[in-house]
Amino acid sequence: MASGLALLLLDLWTPSKQKRRLGYAAAAALGLILLGSFAITLPEAQAAFGGMYVLDELALFFKRFFLVGASLVLLMSVEFADRFAGGVAEFYALALFALAGMMFAASANDFCLLFVSLELITVTFYVLTSFQRGRARSLEAGVKYLVLGAVASAFLVYGIALVYGGAGTLNFTQLAATSATVSPTGGLLCLGLLLVFAGLAFKIAAVPFQVWAPDVYQGAPAPATAFLAVGSKAAGFVLLLRVLHLAAPSVTVHWAKLLAVVAALTILYGNLCAIPQRNLKRLLGYSSIAHAGYLLLGVTAWSADGAAAVLYHLSGYLFTMVAAFAVICVALRGVDDEDLGALAGLHRRSPLLGASLALAMVSLAGVPPLAGFFGKFLLLKSVVLGAAAIPGAYALLGVALVGIVISLYYYFGVIRAIYWLPAAPAVSAIEVPRPMRWLLYACIAGMLWLGIFPSSVVNLAGQAVRAALKW
Repeated sequence: MASGLALLLLDLWTPSKQKRRLGYAAAAALGLILLGSFAITLPEAQAAFGGMYVLDELALFFKRFFLVGASLVLLMSVEFADRFAGGVAEFYALALFALAGMMFAASANDFCLLFVSLELITVTFYVLTSFQRGRARSLEAGVKYLVLGAVASAFLVYGIALVYGGAGTLNFTQLAATSATVSPTGGLLCLGLLLVFAGLAFKIAAVPFQVWAPDVYQGAPAPATAFLAVGSKAAGFVLLLRVLHLAAPSVTVHWAKLLAVVAALTILYGNLCAIPQRNLKRLLGYSSIAHAGYLLLGVTAWSADGAAAVLYHLSGYLFTMVAAFAVICVALRGVDDEDLGALAGLHRRSPLLGASLALAMVSLAGVPPLAGFFGKFLLLKSVVLGAAAIPGAYALLGVALVGIVISLYYYFGVIRAIYWLPAAPAVSAIEVPRPMRWLLYACIAGMLWLGIFPSSVVNLAGQAVRAALKW
């Protein structure tokens, strides 16, 4: 938050031609904060503000995740800055304010902080998605996100009110003790938690609250879409884990059938609707819905292995989606509809851009040796290990595997466009700026490293989950 305010002050004294470089300063500041976070040791969880805010291993894992994601998005935003009508420093500042909301969400131990952090994230994204105010499609995306986000917030705040009415507290720790004496199948508390789940399902783009994602992904500026895809989704999942496993586990442990149905429908909807898409950003929007379903497999498993698989898969998803949107920023400059046909001959125009987008698609499809393969493997494994407690576990696994097979078609359709569609003879080579080259190198390294050497992140995720969620 302080970094965003400092950036707005720096903007006052920065010459107009140098304002876009403020993004480098913001990314460097986040990098320093990230490095400093590794000096933090947590023998036990630390609480503040009357127990509303908690710093534990799970919070620390996600704070580092958000810092990495925001740094990469800010670097991408510098390349995109000349396509804004003005106020580039405001775009950077809003991204930092959204990051602050994500950092609060990672440490939320009370429904009040959960609501405040989600609203801080959501309100800033209302502006970020419509930041290209000269484009009707960007304004349309912002309005759709605003309207549907307001509906989701209404579900959330009403659910929180019912939780308080049923339990008399909003603190997760106190609620866990109180909910153990409440009927898990009825009453205000159960209804309130269902409404809270509905509000969080909007954030992760799960069925039936997914309809906003394709339109918003298509219309928003590419850096905003990338941050929405990785940061907002991860914030939704860390809050989902805390609500289900910390706030009221005695109630939500009985939701296995509900979670399994939502996961299965989300996987099928995302993958089937992605098949006919020709707009790359819209395709990635449906892909994001499908990946929300895969991530819900780990939540449905109700185990430390399942939660750790969620953290690992999100880590690989971060590098994959940032790489895809970084290529869109550079390769599709001047292409208003991001049609797949615009990728024709990309491997000749820029081998780096072609290879980066191809590797991102391969990782999203879940093909070894990239991060996406091992992430999906761990999520499916967690369902197999917890099959005894999940109604229709093997049907859910079948749906997930069918979804993976379907996804191969449209992901490899993007690769086909890169390498095999004939390009126009007058198309020129694409010059990739040095910061974007390093960003793409970092994303490729992240996808490969997490896929080939997954043990370090898997162990770190397992340690975070077991320490925070008491498994």
